[in-house]
Amino acid sequence: MHVHRFERLWLVGALTLIVLFIGTVTYGAVGAGYGMVDDTGGEVDPTNTTESENFRSPGVYNGSESDHYDVYIEAKQFLFVPGTSDPVRVPANSTVTFHVTSTDVMHGFEVVGTNINTMAVPGQVATVTVEFDEPDEYGLVCNEYCGNGHHDMEGSLEVVPPAQFNESGVN
Repeated sequence: MHVHRFERLWLVGALTLIVLFIGTVTYGAVGAGYGMVDDTGGEVDPTNTTESENFRSPGVYNGSESDHYDVYIEAKQFLFVPGTSDPVRVPANSTVTFHVTSTDVMHGFEVVGTNINTMAVPGQVATVTVEFDEPDEYGLVCNEYCGNGHHDMEGSLEVVPPAQFNESGVN
């Protein structure tokens, strides 16, 4: 059987692209160290008194190490607690772990200008850890449609100098 020269060229090109796509996916899954999302995320556990107390009074808490802070945030229609009425304040040059949950419907939690982006699922706790080096101000937005007031669901995150943060204190 005779295959025309241009058909052979397109066939080789298509097979090359398929091999490159498979190689890219394999590298991303194995070589680059990225992992798939699994089911290790926790649920809000009412028997864990520390976690349940922190979600009863969401805010910024001292972490287990120095210069590490835990921020507990509740997403609810149509605001972040804290974040919408009072900004979340964390110190610069620190590691911050966000613990985000929802109390009603599925929400998104994105810190604009960073790679922090997760979903807030009712009853589940999404945990994201990030380092903030410089003082700055970031927006918090819900990027998952959550109802009629979704477009108004926003807040702010302030990364302040450590001396200024120490004046305001933590929970």
